[in-house]
Amino acid sequence: MRDHLTHFAVATRFTLIEHGRNQFAMALVVVFIPVWTTLAFAVMPDTPARMRLRATGEALAPHGNELTSISGALNAVTLITGFMMFAATFSGSGFDRRLAMAGYPRAHLVLAKVTALALISAAVAAYATAVACLVWTPRQPLLLAAALFCAGLTYGALGVGFGCLLRREVEGMFAILMTSIIDLALQNPISSSGADSPILRLLPSYGAMQASTAAGFSTNPVPGHLAIQLLWFTGAALIGLFAFHRRTRDTLLRRTRTHQPFTTPAAEHA
Repeated sequence: MRDHLTHFAVATRFTLIEHGRNQFAMALVVVFIPVWTTLAFAVMPDTPARMRLRATGEALAPHGNELTSISGALNAVTLITGFMMFAATFSGSGFDRRLAMAGYPRAHLVLAKVTALALISAAVAAYATAVACLVWTPRQPLLLAAALFCAGLTYGALGVGFGCLLRREVEGMFAILMTSIIDLALQNPISSSGADSPILRLLPSYGAMQASTAAGFSTNPVPGHLAIQLLWFTGAALIGLFAFHRRTRDTLLRRTRTHQPFTTPAAEHA
């Protein structure tokens, strides 16, 4: 048991160090979220936007700028967490392969990535919720934080999958950006308030969008839609797990065939 905890702690430390080195992502968290939220609230008109919230069936008329800030917060959280997890997975792929070749348990590497993803999503979601509460007052701040957290988990898992599957950094960045834009643009509460297409229910952040909108303007809990978002996270995580397993397995197979000596790469990340 002690060895398992040591392996997990070491892998988690390396993963968090890798994220900490991504200064651009840190700047995005600190600057982009408050700037986007403040601009959305200040620039968009506060005219009531009539809509029916599919999660609860309620007819609502929230202010347009508050409604836009919810969509903006989701967009910021998904982009940042997806970008961070992709960048860490893509840049650390060689390190992961060498650890696997050295006999480091792959299960601990995966658990470390999941732990880092949960910590990052929680921090970014809490920060985005705090910024939103400074600009306006959501009716259920905890539900808003939970919805942003679940959306961050989903896109972070997608980032891991893209980092394992795609061969060039620009491909991953483009994949995350376009996925988030298409996903949230189609679900924008103002433009899709009268739409009830089944396609909307299949989008990656549908559960989070419904839950966060309910958090902003309704007092009804929507645990079912948080569960939908967690299902999306589970699916994305399984894809990322399969891609990571295949990549490290191929490395192990090549190592077995060539019988090349290996030196631990821990010094690189010291």
